[in-house]
Amino acid sequence: MIMKNQFKYLIICLFFTAFINGQTGFSIGGQVLDRDQKPLMGIQIVLIQANEDAIVKIEMTDTEGIYQFTNLKENDYKVLIEDVEFKFYQSESISLSIQNSNRILPPIILMAMDVNNLDEVVITKKKLFVENKIDRTVVNVEAFITAAGGNAMDVLEKSPGITVDQNGTITFKGKSGVQVFIDDKPTYLSGAELETYLRSLPAGTLDKIELMTNPPAKYDATGGAGIINIISKRSNAKGFNASLTSRISQGKRTGNSQDFNFNYMNNKVRLFGNIGYRKQNPFNDLFIFRKFKNDDGTTKSLFYQNSFIDTERESSNAKIGMDYYASDKTTIGLGLNGVLRTIDSRFDVNSEITNPSSVLDSTIVANNTLQEKFKNGAINVNVRHELDSLGQKINVDLDYLKYETTTKQAFNNYVYQTDHSLSSQDKLKGYLPSNIDIYALKTDYILPIKDGSAFETGYKISYTKTDNKAEYRDIIDEEDIPNYNSSNHFKYDEIINAAYVNFNTNYNRFTFQTGLRLENTESKGHQLGNIQKPASKFKNNYTNLFPTVYIKYDLDSINHNSLVMNYGKRINRPFFQMLNPFIRPLDKFTFYLGNPFLEPIFTDTYELSYRYKDIFSTTLNYTFSKNDIAETIKIEEGIYFSQPANIGTSEFFTINMNAQLQFFKWWSASAYNEITHAKFKGQLFTEDFTSSGTFWYVSLNNSLKFEKGWSAEISGTYHTDITNAQFVLLSKSKINLGVQKKLLKDKASIKLALNDIFYSDLNNGIIKNLKNTDAKWRNKLDSRFVALTFSYSFGTSMTLKNQYESDGAKSEKNRVGA
Repeated sequence: MIMKNQFKYLIICLFFTAFINGQTGFSIGGQVLDRDQKPLMGIQIVLIQANEDAIVKIEMTDTEGIYQFTNLKENDYKVLIEDVEFKFYQSESISLSIQNSNRILPPIILMAMDVNNLDEVVITKKKLFVENKIDRTVVNVEAFITAAGGNAMDVLEKSPGITVDQNGTITFKGKSGVQVFIDDKPTYLSGAELETYLRSLPAGTLDKIELMTNPPAKYDATGGAGIINIISKRSNAKGFNASLTSRISQGKRTGNSQDFNFNYMNNKVRLFGNIGYRKQNPFNDLFIFRKFKNDDGTTKSLFYQNSFIDTERESSNAKIGMDYYASDKTTIGLGLNGVLRTIDSRFDVNSEITNPSSVLDSTIVANNTLQEKFKNGAINVNVRHELDSLGQKINVDLDYLKYETTTKQAFNNYVYQTDHSLSSQDKLKGYLPSNIDIYALKTDYILPIKDGSAFETGYKISYTKTDNKAEYRDIIDEEDIPNYNSSNHFKYDEIINAAYVNFNTNYNRFTFQTGLRLENTESKGHQLGNIQKPASKFKNNYTNLFPTVYIKYDLDSINHNSLVMNYGKRINRPFFQMLNPFIRPLDKFTFYLGNPFLEPIFTDTYELSYRYKDIFSTTLNYTFSKNDIAETIKIEEGIYFSQPANIGTSEFFTINMNAQLQFFKWWSASAYNEITHAKFKGQLFTEDFTSSGTFWYVSLNNSLKFEKGWSAEISGTYHTDITNAQFVLLSKSKINLGVQKKLLKDKASIKLALNDIFYSDLNNGIIKNLKNTDAKWRNKLDSRFVALTFSYSFGTSMTLKNQYESDGAKSEKNRVGA
């Protein structure tokens, strides 16, 4: 066997020599074997300068264990290998010169770690909470004990700079309009729909979260506040391995979830997937106060409303994927995933209207119900082909996604006089089916250039087709009568063509990346109307360029201190449902309207950062947006109307600091601190509108590691009052605690998490700039709970194979509005 492998290696070396003789520059190559002389695939090889210890290049071994570094300069180098399964390796100095320009090293034999029984030992490397890249910040999900058994929204709320309001709206560094992606694919959702979808994704299936305030050109230009990309786990281990997770939570209500993840891989095929089920019974205790005033400022009447929303929510999710390695250079992938969700909600609403002296005038009691069924299915076919051994490759993605929502509503309102006699009642029911079909084709071409540079280009076309109906009927004397004022039928189609180029290079201590993206958007909407409301149509066609620039300068030769500057231009297209002109009632006094005349938002972002390793970073950020879209509120005759509108311009000035702290070997922490000043200016309906405010946000996560498999986590967040156009979200805080014990030789774990221990994560706010009206709200959720989670992993683990994450449909999936 040994002679056979040595002969094979000799043949490989001859081919390698012939290959590199045709290349320019200098080169180093060789092979990596285990102690049984078998090739090791997927081992990371690091090439450094021998005199400065500066990283020059990083390569991976192929199926024969072969690695090669080409286009090198005349210098002295060393080869390093640091892998959790093998002992550390460092070569002697390797000199490249004119006389000795192409070096083929002797085979590297890696020795396994010294353990008594390797089959029963799992070697793990502690991940940092946060890692900084030139164009993004990476949050490692497994670093959060309190997220175990939870969902994607739980993890997002613990990520630095992320806040979520009572409507499920996600803001990133104080700015709304962030786009959420799953595995480089847009969710196409917003608001409550996005929140519900993220709460159906188990945290145990997630690997990391990428936070990008200024994404590179290969990403769709949509998302003025940036992109949040949630990356799922996908094991690279050969053989079969799987994990089971079960969780039960108890607050004022009980919830449970179960998840199963699996991965199987051999030399030709990889199968992977996950299945999850969760059942929850959350509640929402909402209080609204409105003071109506006369033109002279005196009080006209007072309005008090308490809505207790009791919900039963069940969701199931499934994902399965396959990679077929047709050859060493060609891989074909197929991915299927789906979500089924049902929601049954009951709204018990009690409203009181009083005179200025708080003397009761009338009482309104409402018993409303909502039943929703949501289906999401997606299919992805991808092909990636390596054109040569230097990294030149092409990827192709074809995606189809379908969203189907069926909503049934029933509104029953009863008005009582002060003597509790019934003076009037009205009943209304609604049927709201919605269908969204999305098709996307995307190609990417990557061309590595000498000295570590790379050129990328690509093209994408996406087509989105939406069909929304709203059928409302009044119930009068037990007879259904069409309500044409609220009923409607709206269709919307959109085609986006995009192309991009991106280039990155290194020169001495500089890293430079720049890109340019061209997007053309063509859309049309058709409101079909009915016998009382006329039909209407609109069309839009616009083309824009979106540049991005990143510059990183290392202040020292070992890359410990660096400065990073970046600039980018982005667009926020209206969510699909925002364009829907339907009038949707929430209750007798609250209505939501769409706006088919919304224009896209254009945003310029500038950032300057200082970084010290992955230990500390601080960033100055300035963002300017025009045609900013915000929820606008107006009250007419006591009725509350909410509608999205282009309010004008917005500016955000932010400074933040992030630190990874290691107090002791057993105690580490991650701290994030941010101060933001926001300013809004424009038109609100027919009046000039200005709004501004400064807020402070801080989050701290402590990780404690003890002996015998015990660990713990204490985390917390706090923010002062946040101004967002017409709204002010008042200050709030939250403290979480988690404890974990590993069992069965680290194959299993039990985790106990206490969320919002002091029940301080309450949403309180004020609505400003209302004509002759003051308004505020208080929103209490079942945020304080205890959760017990059990996880068990089993299976085999062998060598690695490169993985691929498809990204064909990137920007549309995030625009399905609630």
